[in-house]
Amino acid sequence: MKKFTEVKNLVASLEGDADKFYNKGNSAAGTRVRKGLQELKNLAQAIRLEIQESKNKV
Repeated sequence: MKKFTEVKNLVASLEGDADKFYNKGNSAAGTRVRKGLQELKNLAQAIRLEIQESKNKV
């Protein structure tokens, strides 16, 4: 559950930069959003593997 909380916090932290990129045209903010989304992808994959391991133990 700890990693799921990390996902929620990461998405919340990206919101400001996403707004800057889409509404104000700040390209540096777009780079930060892309980096954050890559981290999100990695976290999601780690959660998927964790869940699969737990399922297989049962």
